[in-house]
Amino acid sequence: MIDKKIETYLKELVPSRGEKIEKIEAYAEKHGVPIMDLVGMESLLQILKVRQPDRILEIGTAIGYSAIRMATTISHAMIVTIERDKERYEQAVKNVSELGLTNRITIHYGDALEVSEKLEQDPLFDVLFIDAAKGQYQRFFSIYGQRVKPGGMILSDNILFRGYVAEEEIEHKRHRQLAEKMKHYNRWLMEHPDYDTRMLPVGDGLAISIKKR
Repeated sequence: MIDKKIETYLKELVPSRGEKIEKIEAYAEKHGVPIMDLVGMESLLQILKVRQPDRILEIGTAIGYSAIRMATTISHAMIVTIERDKERYEQAVKNVSELGLTNRITIHYGDALEVSEKLEQDPLFDVLFIDAAKGQYQRFFSIYGQRVKPGGMILSDNILFRGYVAEEEIEHKRHRQLAEKMKHYNRWLMEHPDYDTRMLPVGDGLAISIKKR
């Protein structure tokens, strides 16, 4: 995580995303929809520009913001994304359609812990992006990491959980429980023998795990 003044400064430098995408950002802020922090999003997109993946799998569509940003940045990429909330799923379908990206973004409705069989016949993915229920990150990683190519990349958002992972005492019980789960996940990631992981303090924290060949 970075200082708020620095974060504000960096956000002011981010180029315009276009009227339709900025409208989605405004909708998310107004309705309290958790989309990826702008600085974190731009960092992730820059990583993808270097990687140039053909196929991306996302766990946690929300209203389609990240999938749309990835699709408009990597113009040849095909994206599959999963969302369990019906209202957000429907909003994501609408947003993807309005951006003219239905031919490149496939949205599956359902709990990611229950719909993995839908992807068993799909080609393997170059990138997996996890941005869903923080308490389930390790299960998402274990299930869908199998759908990532050797040499592929897994990106985990929110690994710093608002800085709570570095706090010794957390008053709010739910925050304390989630912080413990994220701390466990982060340690598990760093020690995983099949992946090489590094963590960046951008946005709410971004872990980059490269699947060993």
